[in-house]
Amino acid sequence: MKIIKAYKFRLYPDDKQKQFFEQNFGNVRFIYNKMLSDKVEYYKKNKEMLYNTPAQYKKEFEFLKLSDSLSLSNAQLDLERAYKNFFRNPSFGFPKFKSKHKSKNSYKTNNQNGSIHIDDKYIKLPKIGFVEIRMERQLPKGSTIKNATISKTKSNKYFVAIQFEYEKEVEQVQPESYLGLDFAMSDFYVDSEGVKGNYPKFFRKSQDKLAKEQRELSRMVKGSNNYNKQKIKVAKVYEKIANQRKDFLHKTSRKIANSYDVVCVEDLNMKAMSQTFKFGKSVHDNGWGMFVQMLKYKLEESGKYLITADKFFPSTKQCSACLNKKDEMLLSERTYKCSSCELEIDRDLNAALNLKQYAIESLQVNKV
Repeated sequence: MKIIKAYKFRLYPDDKQKQFFEQNFGNVRFIYNKMLSDKVEYYKKNKEMLYNTPAQYKKEFEFLKLSDSLSLSNAQLDLERAYKNFFRNPSFGFPKFKSKHKSKNSYKTNNQNGSIHIDDKYIKLPKIGFVEIRMERQLPKGSTIKNATISKTKSNKYFVAIQFEYEKEVEQVQPESYLGLDFAMSDFYVDSEGVKGNYPKFFRKSQDKLAKEQRELSRMVKGSNNYNKQKIKVAKVYEKIANQRKDFLHKTSRKIANSYDVVCVEDLNMKAMSQTFKFGKSVHDNGWGMFVQMLKYKLEESGKYLITADKFFPSTKQCSACLNKKDEMLLSERTYKCSSCELEIDRDLNAALNLKQYAIESLQVNKV
């Protein structure tokens, strides 16, 4: 089985390398915006799509020649993908111009004939050479580097995400253990064994500290040295929350993937849920979507299964004992009471048991 993964590592560039990164971030953003602007103008005049390339702009804007040419090509591919997606399906939204202050500072470059490779404590990158890297883990043996994405955080730290490909023999597991996971706003999840996720609510725990740092920032003169220093302090608080969340999600998903052969979750629209029920802060804090993605690839790499229940599956309204369905189940009802078999059970546990049964039946149907 061919597996494509990415590992992210911290970079420690010197001053000259930092200058190159900053310039390349800006050039990638510039070419994206310039090409988008020309596409818009061309379409207004001719009602046709303009197929422009970065090479066409290098004569007029000579500073582009200093960039990694592959990073400019990847910006072009990103723009074309976004542009075509909009015309194919307007719900994707029209491509937006990249802001210097709001957009992420990053660029992607490809490995061509060994132009990206790791040598002990350094990684070689196109156009810039060897940059110091801190690697907490090694790439799998026999892996081939496909590309690298260099990025800079708001706290002025540099990272590289290395995407690589390798072969791994994955033998599909004969399912023996099943688990249903029902998303729960307060507990992260409740599984079919009655175990709760107990998400630590990292954002809410850091709210007071974050508010203090943001108040300090609001009192300072925008653009001053103190203002820029305080911005980094605010960014570090956000960064710590994100790192804590990722660590928790990785450890929890790994524990579940090691313990069960089949896991079933619901097909949830988290964005709609946060807007409809005004739970935006809680939904964005726990990172359920990220957790499901982590769980999926960890199960698949072990030859196991992640089953996603159809969005119309009545996991909450259906009795897990007699399968009787309620017409309506209010969000305020935390206990499921069946009018048919008189079962009384926690609402989330009932849904998790239904999801577990859904997974068992789904695999049986696929076998047939």
